[in-house]
Amino acid sequence: MTNEIWAQVSEELKQTVGANNHTTWIAPLRFEELVDGVARFHVPTTFHGNYVLQNFGDQILTQLARAGITVQRLIFAQSANAAAAPRPAAPQPTAPAQIAEDDDATPSATLDPRFTFDRFVVGKPNEMAHAAARRIAEGGSLGFNPLFLYGGVGLGKTHLMHAIGHELKASQPHLKVVLTSAEQFMYRFITALRDKRMMDFKQLFRSVDVLMVDDIQFLGGKDSTQEEFFHTFNALIDAGKRIIISADRAPGAMKDVEERITSRMGSGLVVDLFPTDFELRVGILQAKADYYRAQYPGIVVQPGVFEFLAQRISNNVRVLEGALTRLFAFASLVGREISLEMTQDCLADILRASDRKITVEEIQRRVSEHYNIRLSDMIGPKRVRNYARPRQVAMYLSKKLTSRSLPEIGRRFGGRDHTTVMHGVRKIEELKSTDSQIADDIELLRRALEE
Repeated sequence: MTNEIWAQVSEELKQTVGANNHTTWIAPLRFEELVDGVARFHVPTTFHGNYVLQNFGDQILTQLARAGITVQRLIFAQSANAAAAPRPAAPQPTAPAQIAEDDDATPSATLDPRFTFDRFVVGKPNEMAHAAARRIAEGGSLGFNPLFLYGGVGLGKTHLMHAIGHELKASQPHLKVVLTSAEQFMYRFITALRDKRMMDFKQLFRSVDVLMVDDIQFLGGKDSTQEEFFHTFNALIDAGKRIIISADRAPGAMKDVEERITSRMGSGLVVDLFPTDFELRVGILQAKADYYRAQYPGIVVQPGVFEFLAQRISNNVRVLEGALTRLFAFASLVGREISLEMTQDCLADILRASDRKITVEEIQRRVSEHYNIRLSDMIGPKRVRNYARPRQVAMYLSKKLTSRSLPEIGRRFGGRDHTTVMHGVRKIEELKSTDSQIADDIELLRRALEE
């Protein structure tokens, strides 16, 4: 097998494991050799290889077979010399690979080189989050701990955490900085329980100087893992260590996460990364285009393209950046300038998806599910607070997220008068500035509806 064949197999795996999993787990694999049916790959860390083995080993073998490569076993190791003598074990169909025995953690090896402060475009929606992350990266005393970043997909939470890691690694290399996802934390915890290595687990996570945990909402419902995370959190706070956490929602809005954990996470600085505004999206596109011009020299972007994309793709920066990536790749292949006409043709599917219209009925359904009440009660005649407040929230969102008039919205809420809708909208506007729970509910529902 050659590196070229592995590159093709890797691309095929992207279709089966998904783009995010591919970027995180498959892309970092480096093929080293294939000898006697054993394929050896270099991995950034032993944990990385272990995770790939457990979750993607069978899929890798399947894709290799489809490419005509006969492989009986996979070996993941940090170097060709690190796994000279894998632990003997009977071959298992669900775990066909061997992992190097060294279990040393090298968290900095997982930092994405693309996610630095220099490449983070700052605007009003993310200004506070960027400033807080910068302050942590610069070191020194802080008036808050932990830093809790929350917001929708593609708004820059993960980028800022990697940027903190890069900056600390460069300025204070003696610090032990661990960046992990909630899923990785849980996987390490389960593995430590299974292998009776809990002391090693505790030592790894409680001896760090800076702990960053991404997508903490995925601990929801995992009681044993939450228990361990709670004690790890407290141990680090008591020792004066830094903690940075990200999630897709505010601490108090996370379901199935223990209150004692959400309370502790919310005791520091909680920062919302708001959806990007038009100017920030244009800035992101311009910065991304500068990066691609180095890879695709000579490609011209005609005036108006960035503004068109920023207007049409407004909810997800990752989708926006992915659209520009496709444009530059296509322009390079066909040897043409990136014009408005090419943009519309090349991105027709993305643009159609971004044009999805939100309906009053969809808002009503989402709100009733969020507040765990029946839809018929919310739009019915009952005026008790348990139904009245969600009804006003749904009216407010219907006014803000649809083009329906007040009388039209009123008709969809049991034939109510437009003045009732107007009162509900004004009431929610007032409560947003005084009731943090209402503000969080509105933001969470809006994001869910716009996804």
